[in-house]
Amino acid sequence: MPSLPSPELVDGAFPAASLKRRSLSFSRGCALVRLTRAVEFSSSLRYWRPELSAEENLRLFGPCTRPHGHNYRLEVTLRGEPDPVTGMVVDLKDVKDLLEREVVERFDHRDLVADTPYFEKQVPTPENFARLLHRLLAAVLPSGLLDRTRLYQDPDHWVDVLSAEPEPPA
Repeated sequence: MPSLPSPELVDGAFPAASLKRRSLSFSRGCALVRLTRAVEFSSSLRYWRPELSAEENLRLFGPCTRPHGHNYRLEVTLRGEPDPVTGMVVDLKDVKDLLEREVVERFDHRDLVADTPYFEKQVPTPENFARLLHRLLAAVLPSGLLDRTRLYQDPDHWVDVLSAEPEPPA
């Protein structure tokens, strides 16, 4: 079963960790398992394109041009075969620790535009934010382990980002 090594620095400031690298293996007759862990955090934001006029921003983004915030819920789904000894794909405590470091420490109670470098050139829509979170997590997880990220901006509004399906052996 993969476990987390000690943290390393990423982006020069945030500690990162990755689960022990391993390749996904597919055994004939063994089912692939998907498991999900969730974290919640709050961030503020504003939709604004500096190259556009105030009128054009208001026309495109409406009330989202004003600073506002959301209580986000991020669900991260991992895939793999359970370890024959532990019965786990990965220890969910390790996943929780990774999500705290990679997501909550970066974005909780932060302004996505003013306090992070990620939205200097793009609007922090749920689509863009979900894709960013997926890329950040894919960079620290073993190849093929990340299946999906689902970001809830509100209880009735979410975005799914799916990883490519791993290729089964020939």
